[in-house]
Amino acid sequence: MARAVSTSRKTWTTLLAWTVGFLIFFPILWIFILSFKTEGDAIKTPLQVLSAPWTLESYATVQERSNYFLHFWNSVVLSVGSTLIGLAIAIPAAWAMAFVPAKRTKDVLMWMLSTKMLPPVGVLIPIYLIFRDFGLLDTRTGLVIVLTLINLPIIVWMLYTYFREIPGEILEAARMDGASLKEEVLYVLTPMAIPGMASTVLLNIILAWNEAFWTLNLTAAKAAPLTAFIASYSSPEGLFYAKLSAASTMAIAPILIMGWFSQKQLVRGLTFGAVK
Repeated sequence: MARAVSTSRKTWTTLLAWTVGFLIFFPILWIFILSFKTEGDAIKTPLQVLSAPWTLESYATVQERSNYFLHFWNSVVLSVGSTLIGLAIAIPAAWAMAFVPAKRTKDVLMWMLSTKMLPPVGVLIPIYLIFRDFGLLDTRTGLVIVLTLINLPIIVWMLYTYFREIPGEILEAARMDGASLKEEVLYVLTPMAIPGMASTVLLNIILAWNEAFWTLNLTAAKAAPLTAFIASYSSPEGLFYAKLSAASTMAIAPILIMGWFSQKQLVRGLTFGAVK
């Protein structure tokens, strides 16, 4: 009886998981389908859209109208650049908070996290004026700085959590063996926290890749990433659903592929230290 109840519960749990997964994935699937339709077919009812012939017309138009590879390269530079700079700042900060905590360490962490709750539009004008005066508008350098700063609290928090799971006695043993602070961080702490650091890197790349507010307001053409590439297909005349879907598919495909191949590492990092 107990085995039958357990099997039934497992079946319903699996069914629920697949249902939730399909509901989450369905918008992406629908965008993918619309990208292979003409503009006329894209606005028809769902059944008519599915029965309409498939075509590469929207992809061809997108390629002719926009320089996809320029936007793609900008997204790579911005996401990877902000992640590397963020790690360079966050690793020493997280190390200090995890292994040399002060009385106000938790307060500092909460303050850092609270900055993520600030509406970006509230600081848009001063940041825009600063960027204008320093010549950082529509530059990769300016966007890397912004993306680094907005994602830095998350990087510090994640690394702090992972570092806290590492026994301090190991670092003390390294110091007794004559390891300097630099050697302690680079050769002892970092290798032990690689799973957590890998998930932090992947998450930050995803956040930077998907950032739209700052990229749309601080760029025009030269440094515009794929988020601006997608937005260019929304105009006062209306939405071009097929072309917008094609542009969206081309923009999210790289990050989806990366997430698919690195999902095991991501899950491993997010659960790092959960089981001892």
